[in-house]
Amino acid sequence: MASLKEISTKIAGVKKTSQITKAMNMVSASKLRGAQLKMENFHPYAEKFNATMANLSSGATGEYPLMEVRDVKTVEILVVTSDRGLCGSFNSNIIRMAEKLAAKYEAEGKKVSFVCVGKKGSNYFRKRGLVRTAYRDIMGTFQMFNARQIAQDIAANFEAGEADEVKVIYGHFRSVARQIPTTIHLLPVKPIEGAEGAAAAGQSSDYIYEPSSDQIMEVLLPLYMNVMVFNSMLHIGASEHAARMTAMDNATNACNDIVKDLTMIFNKARQAAITGDLMDIVGGAEALKG
Repeated sequence: MASLKEISTKIAGVKKTSQITKAMNMVSASKLRGAQLKMENFHPYAEKFNATMANLSSGATGEYPLMEVRDVKTVEILVVTSDRGLCGSFNSNIIRMAEKLAAKYEAEGKKVSFVCVGKKGSNYFRKRGLVRTAYRDIMGTFQMFNARQIAQDIAANFEAGEADEVKVIYGHFRSVARQIPTTIHLLPVKPIEGAEGAAAAGQSSDYIYEPSSDQIMEVLLPLYMNVMVFNSMLHIGASEHAARMTAMDNATNACNDIVKDLTMIFNKARQAAITGDLMDIVGGAEALKG
């Protein structure tokens, strides 16, 4: 059994760790409110943008490079993770989904490359030598121009024929307790379903556009990619803080349980030491009497 001093030192160390995890929980909770508000404020814009794209793409007649459907031989996967850890299995779940998707395409004889946003995904896939481009240390302060830069890089690679299909994998924020790894299709851009549903609901989807809808589509397609990439980054920003808040709360509770167990061991060891001392005293007294 460990000595009383060793147990006391362990208790003090665990209590300090508990203070750190509790502070990190409070910091993550504070940052989560800002990230969640930013994501929710962007949501109406993304919904309206998707509705406009649904109306335009349903009646599009022109040929657009970003909507070109080709025989898929090369697939690019955009993996969006956080830059920092200590958020439980949040990043590892996204990475695991990306690995499964890559393995599926490789089993079909397709070449796979990665574009990684966030340090965690970049560090992991760099070991496999499949990372074409990595955007590190931007998730803490990312803006729309970061999403535009990423989208333009992916679009240029697609138009050059280096990738025939592009998927995006990120952590979708459902609630503070649920962040779900999600895969969405990015390129080639497919006509968005929604115009038929609007017509069925009694809403007219027949509009007259000036300039023509084809000209508007040429402008909106790159912007649509910006919106999709930025939306995934916003979800990661909120999901990261929510996952870290949950992980730190679990760590604090675990520290409290460890302190209770160590305190019980400390009390037993102290009682054993006191009992031993008493037995020695009683034994010595009896020896003197004899």
